[in-house]
Amino acid sequence: MNNSRIQSAFTNKKAFIGFLTAGDPTYESSFDNIMAMVKAGADLIEIGIPFSDPIAEGPVIQNADVRALANGMTTDKAFELAARVRKETDIPLVFMTYLNPVFKYGYDRFFAKCAEIGVDGLICPDMPFEEKREADEIAKSHGISIISMIAPTSEERIKSIAESAEGFLYIVSSLGVTGVRSEIKTDLASIMESVKKYAHVPAAIGFGISTPEQAEKMSKLADGVIVGSAIVRIIEKYGENSADEIFKYVKSMTDAVHK
Repeated sequence: MNNSRIQSAFTNKKAFIGFLTAGDPTYESSFDNIMAMVKAGADLIEIGIPFSDPIAEGPVIQNADVRALANGMTTDKAFELAARVRKETDIPLVFMTYLNPVFKYGYDRFFAKCAEIGVDGLICPDMPFEEKREADEIAKSHGISIISMIAPTSEERIKSIAESAEGFLYIVSSLGVTGVRSEIKTDLASIMESVKKYAHVPAAIGFGISTPEQAEKMSKLADGVIVGSAIVRIIEKYGENSADEIFKYVKSMTDAVHK
């Protein structure tokens, strides 16, 4: 299976991965904000397909989903947005959404569409590892990686998830929902040690990272750093005029990660 575009994000460097919600606050501004991240040196972009019940998200991303849905964002429009981004750049693109929208769209139709427009993977926070198989086989048949998440857990479970991982591994820095944290208390060093023992793909740390100092520290432990809530907070503050602020912020983060 060819994950070469995702792998390219991690080749010879630490990867900065930025997230935003498609359609927050509008389709057009989402496109501008993604392109601002690309210009600022992001290595991979996660595009959130908004869902009415995003259980893994804190209030910042929940509110982004509400804004995007209120402005008419749909799964089809998220595909349209990703296709437009793909025409401009070869940056790896990954969707992040919940199982319900994918299931309702139809697994085969969803992953075929990803392949057609050049989306490389899917992160699904509410898909348990044990239930990944049914979607995974269809995704693989279209060359799409389902990205597994590893939360602070037992060595045995880390081994099971890491050994079968595709694309990259999403290491959840702390238990609970997404959001900005002043400090990250999980023993990430020992989690990363276990992950590296079993995984054949890169591992990136997310949940709670918001400052260049945190990003630099995490990039020493992992192959990449994922930032979502801090970017979405800029969008919440600046609305349709967020692109310049996002560029400045992501540039400061990519500089820290790429040091």
